[in-house]
Amino acid sequence: MSCTQVLQAKGYRVTPQRIMVVDALHSAKRHISAEEIFERLREKYPYANISTVYRTLELLKELGLAAEISIGDGIVRYHAKENSRHHHLVCTKCGKMIDLSEDELVPLEKSLSKSYGFKADMHHLAIFGLCSSCRK
Repeated sequence: MSCTQVLQAKGYRVTPQRIMVVDALHSAKRHISAEEIFERLREKYPYANISTVYRTLELLKELGLAAEISIGDGIVRYHAKENSRHHHLVCTKCGKMIDLSEDELVPLEKSLSKSYGFKADMHHLAIFGLCSSCRK
Protein backbone atom coordinates (compact mmCIF):
# COMPACT_ATOMS: atom_id res chain seq x y z
CA MET A 1 0.00 0.00 0.00
CA SER A 2 1.39 3.42 -0.95
CA CYS A 3 1.88 6.24 1.55
CA THR A 4 -1.11 8.14 0.19
CA GLN A 5 -3.28 5.03 0.42
CA VAL A 6 -2.20 4.51 4.04
CA LEU A 7 -3.00 8.14 4.85
CA GLN A 8 -6.46 7.80 3.27
CA ALA A 9 -7.13 4.47 4.99
CA LYS A 10 -6.26 6.02 8.37
CA GLY A 11 -8.61 8.94 7.71
CA TYR A 12 -6.03 11.66 6.99
CA ARG A 13 -6.53 14.22 4.26
CA VAL A 14 -4.25 13.75 1.28
CA THR A 15 -3.39 17.36 0.47
CA PRO A 16 -1.16 18.49 -2.39
CA GLN A 17 1.46 19.51 0.17
CA ARG A 18 1.45 16.07 1.82
CA ILE A 19 1.71 14.41 -1.58
CA MET A 20 4.72 16.57 -2.42
CA VAL A 21 6.45 15.68 0.87
CA VAL A 22 5.84 11.98 0.16
CA ASP A 23 7.06 12.40 -3.43
CA ALA A 24 10.22 14.17 -2.22
CA LEU A 25 10.97 11.29 0.17
CA HIS A 26 10.43 8.66 -2.50
CA SER A 27 12.34 10.46 -5.24
CA ALA A 28 15.36 11.40 -3.13
CA LYS A 29 18.43 9.42 -4.06
CA ARG A 30 19.79 9.96 -0.55
CA HIS A 31 18.48 10.95 2.84
CA ILE A 32 16.81 14.34 2.64
CA SER A 33 16.35 17.08 5.24
CA ALA A 34 13.08 18.85 6.01
CA GLU A 35 14.63 22.03 4.64
CA GLU A 36 15.43 20.35 1.32
CA ILE A 37 11.88 19.02 1.13
CA PHE A 38 10.59 22.52 1.93
CA GLU A 39 12.58 24.02 -0.95
CA ARG A 40 11.03 21.50 -3.34
CA LEU A 41 7.57 22.23 -1.95
CA ARG A 42 7.99 26.01 -2.32
CA GLU A 43 8.75 25.64 -6.02
CA LYS A 44 5.10 24.70 -6.60
CA TYR A 45 3.52 26.21 -3.49
CA PRO A 46 5.32 29.50 -2.77
CA TYR A 47 3.07 30.21 0.23
CA ALA A 48 3.79 26.90 1.94
CA ASN A 49 5.60 26.98 5.27
CA ILE A 50 8.20 24.75 6.87
CA SER A 51 5.83 23.73 9.66
CA THR A 52 3.72 21.87 7.07
CA VAL A 53 6.76 19.82 6.13
CA TYR A 54 7.65 19.05 9.76
CA ARG A 55 4.06 18.11 10.65
CA THR A 56 3.82 15.84 7.60
CA LEU A 57 7.16 14.18 8.36
CA GLU A 58 6.09 13.63 11.98
CA LEU A 59 2.82 12.07 10.80
CA LEU A 60 4.64 9.83 8.33
CA LYS A 61 7.01 8.72 11.12
CA GLU A 62 4.08 7.97 13.47
CA LEU A 63 2.44 5.87 10.76
CA GLY A 64 5.67 3.98 10.11
CA LEU A 65 6.02 5.38 6.60
CA ALA A 66 9.18 7.43 7.15
CA ALA A 67 12.27 7.19 9.30
CA GLU A 68 14.77 9.79 10.40
CA ILE A 69 18.50 9.66 10.87
CA SER A 70 21.06 12.01 12.30
CA ILE A 71 24.65 11.40 11.24
CA GLY A 72 26.26 13.71 13.73
CA ASP A 73 26.33 16.89 11.65
CA GLY A 74 23.34 18.49 13.37
CA ILE A 75 20.99 17.90 10.43
CA VAL A 76 18.13 15.43 10.75
CA ARG A 77 17.42 13.64 7.51
CA TYR A 78 14.52 11.45 6.42
CA HIS A 79 13.83 8.59 4.07
CA ALA A 80 10.86 6.48 3.04
CA LYS A 81 10.50 3.58 5.44
CA GLU A 82 10.07 1.07 2.62
CA ASN A 83 13.77 1.62 2.01
CA SER A 84 14.57 1.40 5.70
CA ARG A 85 16.58 -1.81 5.97
CA HIS A 86 19.80 -0.18 4.94
CA HIS A 87 22.85 0.81 6.88
CA HIS A 88 25.73 3.22 6.62
CA LEU A 89 29.32 3.70 7.60
CA VAL A 90 29.72 7.42 8.33
CA CYS A 91 33.09 9.16 8.35
CA THR A 92 33.27 11.56 11.27
CA LYS A 93 35.96 13.61 9.54
CA CYS A 94 34.72 14.18 5.99
CA GLY A 95 31.07 13.12 6.34
CA LYS A 96 31.26 10.48 3.61
CA MET A 97 28.51 7.84 3.84
CA ILE A 98 29.13 4.32 2.61
CA ASP A 99 26.21 1.92 2.23
CA LEU A 100 26.63 -1.22 4.29
CA SER A 101 25.09 -4.49 3.17
CA GLU A 102 22.35 -6.01 5.29
CA ASP A 103 24.31 -9.27 5.19
CA GLU A 104 27.13 -7.66 7.18
CA LEU A 105 24.86 -7.16 10.18
CA VAL A 106 23.06 -10.50 10.32
CA PRO A 107 25.80 -12.09 12.48
CA LEU A 108 25.70 -9.11 14.87
CA GLU A 109 21.92 -9.31 15.18
CA LYS A 110 22.12 -13.05 15.94
CA SER A 111 24.97 -12.56 18.41
CA LEU A 112 23.08 -9.87 20.34
CA SER A 113 20.07 -12.14 20.57
CA LYS A 114 22.07 -15.20 21.65
CA SER A 115 24.47 -13.50 24.07
CA TYR A 116 22.17 -10.93 25.62
CA GLY A 117 18.64 -12.05 24.80
CA PHE A 118 18.34 -8.68 23.08
CA LYS A 119 16.16 -8.20 19.98
CA ALA A 120 17.92 -5.37 18.13
CA ASP A 121 16.04 -3.04 15.81
CA MET A 122 18.30 -3.42 12.79
CA HIS A 123 16.20 -1.47 10.33
CA HIS A 124 18.51 1.49 10.03
CA LEU A 125 21.96 1.66 11.52
CA ALA A 126 24.80 4.16 11.19
CA ILE A 127 28.29 3.23 12.34
CA PHE A 128 30.66 6.14 12.85
CA GLY A 129 34.40 6.09 12.27
CA LEU A 130 37.01 7.14 9.73
CA CYS A 131 36.93 6.26 6.05
CA SER A 132 40.01 4.91 4.31
CA SER A 133 40.89 8.34 2.86
CA CYS A 134 40.73 10.11 6.23
CA ARG A 135 42.75 7.39 8.00
CA LYS A 136 45.77 8.17 5.82
